[in-house]
Amino acid sequence: MNRNQAREKALALVAQMTVEEAAGQLRYDAPAIERLGVPAYNWWNEALHGVARAGTATSFPQAIGIAASFDPELVRALGDVAATEGRAKYNAASAHGDRDIYKGLTFWSPNVNIFRDPRWGRGHETYGEDPLLTAELGVSYVKGLQGEGETMKSAACAKHFAVHSGPEALRHHFDAVASEKDMAETYLPAFHALVDAGVEAVMGAYNRTNGEPCCASARLQKILRDDWGFEGHFVSDCWAIRDFHTGHMVTDTPEESAALALKEGCDVNCGNTYIYMMKAYEKGLVTEAQIRRSAVRLFTCRYMLGLMEGSEYDAVPYEAVECPTHLAAAAEASRKACVLLKNDGMLPLDAKKLNTLGVIGPNANSRAALIGNYHGTSSRYITVLEGLQDALGDDVRVLYSQGSHLFINRDENLAQPDDRISEALTVAERSDAVVLVLGLDETLEGEEGDTGNAAASGDKADLLLPESQRRLMDAVLAVGKPTVIVLMAGSAIDLGAGADRAGAVLLTWYPGARGGRAVADILLGRVSPSGKLPVTFYRNEQLAKLPEFTDYAMRGRTYRYIEEAPLYPFGYGLTYGDCRVASAERTEGGVEAEIVNAGGMDTEEVVQVYAQNEGSANAPRNPRLVAFRRIHVPAGGSARVAMAIPADRLKVVDTQGNYVDEGTPVFYVGLGQPDARTEALTGHAAVKL
Repeated sequence: MNRNQAREKALALVAQMTVEEAAGQLRYDAPAIERLGVPAYNWWNEALHGVARAGTATSFPQAIGIAASFDPELVRALGDVAATEGRAKYNAASAHGDRDIYKGLTFWSPNVNIFRDPRWGRGHETYGEDPLLTAELGVSYVKGLQGEGETMKSAACAKHFAVHSGPEALRHHFDAVASEKDMAETYLPAFHALVDAGVEAVMGAYNRTNGEPCCASARLQKILRDDWGFEGHFVSDCWAIRDFHTGHMVTDTPEESAALALKEGCDVNCGNTYIYMMKAYEKGLVTEAQIRRSAVRLFTCRYMLGLMEGSEYDAVPYEAVECPTHLAAAAEASRKACVLLKNDGMLPLDAKKLNTLGVIGPNANSRAALIGNYHGTSSRYITVLEGLQDALGDDVRVLYSQGSHLFINRDENLAQPDDRISEALTVAERSDAVVLVLGLDETLEGEEGDTGNAAASGDKADLLLPESQRRLMDAVLAVGKPTVIVLMAGSAIDLGAGADRAGAVLLTWYPGARGGRAVADILLGRVSPSGKLPVTFYRNEQLAKLPEFTDYAMRGRTYRYIEEAPLYPFGYGLTYGDCRVASAERTEGGVEAEIVNAGGMDTEEVVQVYAQNEGSANAPRNPRLVAFRRIHVPAGGSARVAMAIPADRLKVVDTQGNYVDEGTPVFYVGLGQPDARTEALTGHAAVKL
C-alpha cells in the first residue's frame, strides 16, 4: 500500500474518532479503540544492531563495528534480517495478545548522528564521524528495514534530529549551537539522505539546537518537511518533551510543553507528557485539527505496515529468529568489523606452532563486551576465550586468567589490589603466545541514565583504559611473550606504550553475541581482517587540544578538520595481504583503480577516494571522503574497481550553508586517507589524480 492510499484510509478512520480518542493515539503506548476495531499499539521498539529488548534475536556487531565494514550491501542485508525477525516476533506476540513495549514494528533506528568527539558515550551507536559514510550506511539500513514489498516490512527512524553528540550529562538542558556551514556540511547530510531514501520516521534530540528544542523546532521542521519533503511521522526522544519545562525552561507546565511539541510537528510522544494533551486542548493551547493531523500521520504508518488490514508478512514464522541464514550474516559482519591496528608479523597465529596459548583479560570471557548497548538476547554467546577454545580444540592447551576487574582495582572485595595479576603472570609465563583482551563495555561508555534508560553510564573522561587494566597490560607485556592485544571498545582508546610493546593490536569493537568466533577466525588466519576505522583514534594528550566538548564547531574535529597527526587515522586498517593501489585514473563521473595484493593471503580491502578542492576557501582543511568500495583481492593477484562520484560531492559549503562549485577538485585514491600518518602506518601512499 503506498502512502497516498494509506493516508486516505487513515483520514477516514481518524475522522470517526472523538478528539479524546485521537489524542490518546499520540502516546507511544497507544491504547485500543475497541469500537473502531483499533488494537493497542506500542510505538517504541529498537533495532540498532538486531532486534533489541524483546527476547531472542540475531545479534550483530554494534553499529560502530558495522560501520567499520564500509559495506553498504552488508548493512542492507542486516537491516532485512532485523525486519524479518521483527515481523516474526510481532506475529508471535500478537497471536498471544501481547502488544507490549518492544513488540511493535516501528524501530527507532538507525542513529545517524555524527561522532564528532571521542568522549561521547553514545558514539558507538553511530556509523562514525564522516557524513558520507554515515549517510550511505544509514540509507542501506533503512532500505533493509523497510523493504521493497507491497507493505512496509518495518518502519525505520532517523535519529536524533539533528545536532546531537553529547555531553550526555547536559542533554536535558543543553543548547547545541552550530553554524550554517557546519549544519549543512556535517550535521544534516545523513538525515537528508535518509529522508530522500523514504525513511518513515524521524526522532528529535533531547537538546536544543540554535535555541530551539529539537522536538519542537520550527526551523528544523521547515528543513525536514518543507525543504526536504518528509512525509512520515516525527517522534520525540524519550521524556524529551518533559525537558521543555524541567530543563530547557521554554515552557512552564506539561500542558504547555505538550502543546508546543504538537504545534511544531511532533506526532508521537515517547514519554508521558502527551497525557496532558486533552488539558492543553481544553485550555485552547492546541486545536482539534492539530491533534487529528498527527493521528493521521501515525495511522498512515500503521496502514503502510499492514497492521490494520494485514500484509504479506503476516506469515513470517517465529522460526525465522536466529535461523542459520541470519546467523551467517551476523558472523560475516563480525569478521568485517574487526580492524587490525598493528601487526609486526605475529598474526596470524600458527596453531601448529603452539602448544599453549594464554588468554588473559577482563573482556576475554565477557558477554557484556560482545553486545554493546541497545541489544537483544542471543540463545548462545561466544566470547573470545570460547571462540579460541572451540577453534583450537584439543590441539592447543588454552590457559585463561581474567587478570583484573574491568575498572575496579580488585576482583574480590576482600582481596588486596590487583588480586588477579599473579595468576595472569603465571598464565603468560607458561604460554607460547598471549591474547590479552582489554577494553570497555556499555557500563563504561553509553547513554546517560534517565527515566527511560535506567542503566547509568555516559561519556568518557579520557581515552585511556581503566587503571586496573593498564596495570594488567604492563605486567603481562613485561613477561616478554609474543602478545596480541584484542581491544573491545566502541570508541577511540589510546593504549600508550602498550601498543608499541605488543606484537599486534586487533580492534573488535563490540562484535555481537557470537563475535568471539569471528575474532578467533582472524587471530588464527582463517580469514583476513579487513575493517577500517570509521572514526579518528586520537592520542590521549590530544584531548586537551580539541575544542571543548560543548563546542559544536567542527574546527579541529574529525579527520576533515584535525590539525595534528592522530594515533590512528579515519579509514585506516591493516590486512593479512599486502595491498596497494597500483594505478588509478579519472573516468566520466568517477574513478577507476587497480589494486594489487603482493601478500600471501586473500583479503578484502576498502578502496577509498578523497577529494580536496584546491584554491577553495570553504573546503574542509583536509581531503574528504567522496567514494568507497569494498572489494576482494586474491593473494598475488589484483582487482579493478570503478566508483562513481556524483558532482554534488565535489561542491563545498560556504559560510551561509550553501553548496557551491569552488576550487579545483583533486582526487586521492588509496586504501586509507592521503595523509602522512596513514602512509607511515601502511607503507603505501595514495595515488593523486
